[in-house]
Amino acid sequence: MGNINVFILGYLFAVLSLSLPVQGRAQDQPPGLKVEGYFMQDSAKLGERVGYVLKAEYPSEMNIVFPDSSFQYRDFSFLEKQTFSSYTPDSITQDSAIYFLSNFSLDSVKTYALPVFEILKYDSIVHYPSQDELALQLTIDPLPEDLTFKDNDKYMPIEKEFNYPYLLIFLGIVLVIGIAVLLLFGKKIQQRWAAGRLKKQHNTFLKKWDTSIQSLQSAPSLQTAEEVLWLWRDYMEQLTGKPYKEWTATEIAEYLEQPALVNDFRKIEIIIYANRPAEDIVATADKLKAVCVNMYNQKVKDIHERK
Repeated sequence: MGNINVFILGYLFAVLSLSLPVQGRAQDQPPGLKVEGYFMQDSAKLGERVGYVLKAEYPSEMNIVFPDSSFQYRDFSFLEKQTFSSYTPDSITQDSAIYFLSNFSLDSVKTYALPVFEILKYDSIVHYPSQDELALQLTIDPLPEDLTFKDNDKYMPIEKEFNYPYLLIFLGIVLVIGIAVLLLFGKKIQQRWAAGRLKKQHNTFLKKWDTSIQSLQSAPSLQTAEEVLWLWRDYMEQLTGKPYKEWTATEIAEYLEQPALVNDFRKIEIIIYANRPAEDIVATADKLKAVCVNMYNQKVKDIHERK
C-alpha cells in the first residue's frame, strides 16, 4: 500500500510540473542531454504569431517529454504545436518541435525559454535551454519631446510669370488624346502591361529558385533550406495575395487542396529543425516549382480573360 501511495504522489508531481509556469533560465544539464531553443525571428509586433523552435538530443534510454497545450506560457498565448518524428542514430535520440505563439508582453525585449521534462520513476526533472530574446516591434515611431524650427532669412528670388493659358490648352489636348487611347485600347494595354510585369517577376523567381536548389543540393545547410522555403512562400504570396509566409505547411496544403505538399515541405524543413539530410531534394524542388508555375499560368489566363 505504501508503494502505491508513493507512485501516485510521484505521478501527480510529474503532471503538475508539466502544467505550472516556470521561469526560463539556463541550467547545468546531465551528460548526454542537449537542449536548444530559439525564436524564428528577432522581433515581433504585439499579438503577432511567432515561431519558437525547441530541440533535444539525449540518450535513447532517457524519457524526455516536450510541453503541450496545457503548459502555461506566461506572456505568450499558445496557438499551435508542430512536431517531427524522432531520429535515433547510434542510441542518441533527436527530437524537435515548433511552437507557434502570440506575444502579449509589453517589454521592449522579452527573454524566454521553453523547457523539456525528464520523466523518472517517481519524479520529473525540468531542463532549460539558454534563453533567447524577442524584441517588441513598435508600429508608431515616438514623437520628439521638443519640436525644433530652422531659421531661414535668405532672399528667395521670385520666378517670372508663366503663360498658363497655353499650358492649359496643351494639357487639355494631351488629356483628350489620352482618354481616346484608353477608350480604344485601354483594356489591351492594361492586360499586356500586367502580363508583362508578371512574366518578369516569374523569370526572376525561376532564376533564384534554380540557384538556391543547386546550392541546397551541393551543400545542404540550415540557411540555404530557410532561403528556399522563404523564396517559395514569398512568390506564392505575390501571385495570390494570400499570407503564405504566415501559414504552416498544413495550412498551405489545405488551401491548395494538395495534401501531398506537406511531405514535400517536411523534406526541406527536416534540414532546418532536425538537422538531418534531405532525401530526393531535386524531385521535391520540382514539385514545389510546378505549383508556382501552375499558379503563374492560371494568373496569366485570368488576366487575359478579364472583362
